[in-house]
Amino acid sequence: MNFDLTEDQQVIADLAQQILAGSMDVDRLKAAERGSGWDPEVWSALAEANLVSLCLPETVGGSGMGAIELALVAEALGRNLAPVPLVPTVVTAMAVAEFAESGTHDELLAGVADGSVVLTSALASAGANDPLLPGVRATPTANGWRLEGSKPAVPYAAEAAAIAVPAQLPNGSSLVALVRTGTDGVGLAPEKTTNHQPAAGLTLDTEVSTADVLGTAGDEAAEVTRWLYEHTVAAMCSIQVGVAEGALAMTSSHVTDRQQFGRPLSAFQAVTQRAADAWITTEAMRVTSRNAAWRLGAGLDARRDVAVAAWWATDGGQKVVTACQHLHGGIGADIDYPVHRYFLWGVQNGTVLGAASAHLARLGGLLARS
Repeated sequence: MNFDLTEDQQVIADLAQQILAGSMDVDRLKAAERGSGWDPEVWSALAEANLVSLCLPETVGGSGMGAIELALVAEALGRNLAPVPLVPTVVTAMAVAEFAESGTHDELLAGVADGSVVLTSALASAGANDPLLPGVRATPTANGWRLEGSKPAVPYAAEAAAIAVPAQLPNGSSLVALVRTGTDGVGLAPEKTTNHQPAAGLTLDTEVSTADVLGTAGDEAAEVTRWLYEHTVAAMCSIQVGVAEGALAMTSSHVTDRQQFGRPLSAFQAVTQRAADAWITTEAMRVTSRNAAWRLGAGLDARRDVAVAAWWATDGGQKVVTACQHLHGGIGADIDYPVHRYFLWGVQNGTVLGAASAHLARLGGLLARS
C-alpha cells in the first residue's frame, strides 16, 4: 500500500501547518481558555485559505475533496492545539451535502465554506454511549417529526447554527435530523471539557420538517448515523496524531537541552527508550488513522479500520502524552507549561473517542461476523 501523499495533499498539509503554527501560541491558547474556549480568528483564517471548504461540493464554494484531506488538516490542528470546530463542522457539513435533498441546505453549506457558520453533531449518548443506539425519540407529525430527549457533551453546540441529531422511531428504526439551534424546544446547557473547548448538553422537545431529515427516515438512516460516526472518529484520530506529534516535538527539545549530571537528558538510555516507544506509537496512530480516512474517502467499508484507528488513538494517544509529560519531570506537572496542554487534549480526545476496550469489542464483533 502506498501511503505517500499526492502533491495536492502535501500542499494542503503544509498550508494548514503554516497557518496554524503562525497563529497559535501559548498566550493565544490561554486567552481562548479564559474566554469562549475557541478562537474565531483562527477559524476565519482557515476558511479564507479554503481549508474549511475542502470537503464540500464545488457548488457551494468547496473543493470536492474527502476524508483524507480533512485528516491532514486535523493533524495540523492537533499539532498546534488550535481550538476551532473543524471536525464537528466539516463532518456535519459533509453529511448534509451527502444525504440531504439536493439544494435544500446550500445556503447553510455556503456559510460553512466561508467560515460564517458552525455545525455540529450530537453523537454521544448517556449510559452505554453507542452512537448507533440514539437516546432521542422521534414521532411523526403532520409536517415532519417531533424530537424528544437529550444528548450530552455536544461539541460547539452553542456556537452552531444547526446540530445533526440521530433519533429512534417507535418501530425501532431511526432518522438523522438537522435541528436548528435557537428554535423553540431546543435547550443548551454549557458543559466543561478537559481541554476547555466549548460543549453543551442538548435537550429536545421540538419539531423538525421533513426537509431537515438527512436521507430517508427508517432502517436506511442507520447508515447515515454510521457515516457520521465513522467520519467523526477518523478525523478525531487524526487530531490525536497531531497532539501526540506536537507533544513529542516539545519533549525532544526538552530532553536535548536539559542538562542533568553534566549530560543532556537524551543521553540517558531510559529516556531515549521511552521517547522511542512514544514515537513508534505515534507513527502507528498515523498509519491507522490515515488508512481509515483513505478507505472512507474511497467509499469502502471502513468499519474495522475505524475501530483499529480508534483503539490506537485512544490507548496509544494517552500513553504518548503521559510519557511526554513524565519526561519533562517537574516541569510537566506545571499547568502553566505548554506540554500540560497536550496532555489535556490527549485525555479529552480519548474521552470523546470512547474507551479503547469498546473499540476492541466492536472490532471483535466485526471479525466474528465476517
